[in-house]
Amino acid sequence: MKGWLISLVVNTVVLMVVAGFFSESFYLSGIGAAVIASLLLSVMNVIVKPILVILTLPVTVLSLGLFLFVINAVTLNLTAWIMGDSFEISGFGMALIASIIISLLNLLINNIIVKPLQQK
Repeated sequence: MKGWLISLVVNTVVLMVVAGFFSESFYLSGIGAAVIASLLLSVMNVIVKPILVILTLPVTVLSLGLFLFVINAVTLNLTAWIMGDSFEISGFGMALIASIIISLLNLLINNIIVKPLQQK
């Protein structure tokens, strides 16, 4: 449970960073919207993402796993669609760029900050 809460906080911060960096094409209405988007995104990653991974397994293998960024962009777009006006992404290209940045920032934050703090 503690790990999930840490992941939720990290995802919230990362979504807000991406929204701040791409203010025109990636819009979050505030901190509450970022928390809700992070919750919805985690639910999408648990329910929808495994189904998409299984359905697209041959393409994912042929692309050496790079197609997973496309799947992440789809889940990000689904989250924005569910949230409506409080979370908007201008297009699939922006969702793809955001999914790559979100993945990289999550990796960096988890390896540089979270894991060293958990080892203490």
